[in-house]
Amino acid sequence: MNKSVKVAIPIVLILVAAAAGGGYYLYHQKRQAPAGKEKAAQGQVLYTCAMHPFIIKDKPGTCPICGMQLIKKVEGTQASAEEQKMLGHVSLSPTQSVMANVATVPAEYAPLSKEINAVGIVQYDQSRQAKVTAWVAGRIDKLNVNTVGAFVSKGRPVAEIYSPDLVAAQQEYLLALRSRDQFKKSTIDAISQGGEGLVASARQRLKLLGVKDEQIAGLEKAGHPNIKLPIYTPLSGVVIEKVVQEGQYVNMGDPLFNIADLSTVWVEVEVYENEFSFVKMGQRVEILSQSYPGKTFAGRVSFIYPFLDPKTRTVKVRVELANPGLKLKPDMFVNAQIKAPLGSALVVPATALMDTGKRQVVWVESQPGMFEPHDVQVGARVGDKVQILSGLKQGDKVAASGGYLIDSESQLAGGSGGGGHEGHAGAAAPGAAAPAAPGAAGQHQGHGAPAAPAAPKKGGGMDMGDMKM
Repeated sequence: MNKSVKVAIPIVLILVAAAAGGGYYLYHQKRQAPAGKEKAAQGQVLYTCAMHPFIIKDKPGTCPICGMQLIKKVEGTQASAEEQKMLGHVSLSPTQSVMANVATVPAEYAPLSKEINAVGIVQYDQSRQAKVTAWVAGRIDKLNVNTVGAFVSKGRPVAEIYSPDLVAAQQEYLLALRSRDQFKKSTIDAISQGGEGLVASARQRLKLLGVKDEQIAGLEKAGHPNIKLPIYTPLSGVVIEKVVQEGQYVNMGDPLFNIADLSTVWVEVEVYENEFSFVKMGQRVEILSQSYPGKTFAGRVSFIYPFLDPKTRTVKVRVELANPGLKLKPDMFVNAQIKAPLGSALVVPATALMDTGKRQVVWVESQPGMFEPHDVQVGARVGDKVQILSGLKQGDKVAASGGYLIDSESQLAGGSGGGGHEGHAGAAAPGAAAPAAPGAAGQHQGHGAPAAPAAPKKGGGMDMGDMKM
């Protein structure tokens, strides 16, 4: 063998051994690759951006798109029960609380009174209205009241009427009186007692024609019929309608005047259907009128109408009140204030409540700087307070201001929050961004104040390998 062949043979043997060793190494690497991937998937901590959950990195840093600090990524299926519970929590640093104007107020029991404001119209008291009618057909010879609005008294006649039928009835009564005196002289008991029956029958007829007992007594004393019979009103009040004229002929039962007693009036208040359940019989009502600024009229609820107006969606409530000086006029528009006591109730500020339509949520400070959402059931809203029926207990500190900012922080962190936006950041993709521990969302990996966003990389610095679509 020459010298060149002797040198080539060892080189070939070395190359063959290297190729065999490399093949053996690659073979073992391929077999161990699946197990390694599973182990990395279980043990490796990944980081993502709350605003861009498709950005996935294996170490902390800043988002290449918006510059926000990356947060730990927790897969929903791999999170423990404690981590799942903490997903909805939001932690704020003292600096963030000041910047977001977050203020907490404890839920406390307080006497609550529902105030209902409504409009109403002054009406006549229907139990204090009457009509003056003709009890007998005849001619109105004299009217003592000639104008609407005049005050009439129950003991004074309002008109005088001439009626032939009334004159005949008076004559019959006088004749019965004389006959009774003659019949008393008879020795026969049936005849002597028959005169009393005639007098009683004639007296009853006069009463049916509207003649009063004192008028009958005057007739007996005078001994002759009265041509004109006075007509009286059944109650004292104001004439609200004048129907007849002097000299007019009327029939039995025809109305002459309408009288109303305005010393007491009604106010019919219209209460909306979502508030009338708070109105009870006997409740005090304050009536205010623009005609008398600063003056308040007090009344009581006397009746709640059993039907609803389909056009205005209101229920009428009748308020009865005194009317000294007749200041309240019928058909006046007034404002009514009804105060319905609700007793002692658990209340929170109305600004603490977030109403999504399906849920009503308040943010409760479970630990200093840490907030969690509580679903609550609310009752009446009174001013700046709202009644809590369930979901809170006395002493719970709720976010009276800044609740919407806390909810927004929860949404950005991937929690369900209280706003009902479950389809935004929290469900953008399977395994979307969520805080791994308290403080991850609000404090950005435990730093006291929010770090300034880093400037995005220039010149195409964003690595497409960081994205998981």
